[in-house]
Amino acid sequence: MAHNDIRAQVSTAQPSALATSSVLRNTYMLLALTLVFSACTAGFSMAMNAPYPGLLLTLVGFYGLIFLTYKLSHSAWGLVSTFAFTGFVGYTLGPMLNMVLASSVNGGQIIMTALGGTGLIFFALSAYVLTTRKDMSSKTGFLVIGTVVALFVMIMALVFQTPAMMLAMSAIFMIISSGWIMWQTSAIIHGGERNYIMATIGLYVQLYNIFVSLLTLLMAFTGRD
Repeated sequence: MAHNDIRAQVSTAQPSALATSSVLRNTYMLLALTLVFSACTAGFSMAMNAPYPGLLLTLVGFYGLIFLTYKLSHSAWGLVSTFAFTGFVGYTLGPMLNMVLASSVNGGQIIMTALGGTGLIFFALSAYVLTTRKDMSSKTGFLVIGTVVALFVMIMALVFQTPAMMLAMSAIFMIISSGWIMWQTSAIIHGGERNYIMATIGLYVQLYNIFVSLLTLLMAFTGRD
């Protein structure tokens, strides 16, 4: 009887481990492809010297495409929507990057430092969770509250346009986004996330937040022309 129980546990754990490995592999593969695609659309936007689309259009495109991707995430069209979303985000980054280049003599260095810092943060956090297999599900409430606080600070920063508010917003978004990266990675390895499209979107958004936050902080502390 004991042997049968052990065999049942092994047979149950094996498919679960295979499913987790598959979701993790597909997530990182899709994430890499979307990051490359975003870089291409950002480069195109920069080369065309495209104007910033405006806050309203950006928000509608951002959240509208996320919602569409969520609805299509269980079909092949979800992949199309994922690339549409990440391409759109990359396109909106172009004007921001051109602004950094134009407003600082070391703008290129700032962009590369922000890019490298984002990659380092992502790999360090992911490696920590994958190595320790830490379960971050208990931190969900804290991260949700932190996100609400970050959004409130963002609204205040947009209303008052004060440097202190912008720096506070960037710092908070960096911390909360780092927490969500750990949470998302933990959800994959512990079976809480089985849809690699939504896992990719989750990680991509946090990487975007960290990159933009690092750009803002570096611009503030390195000075302008």
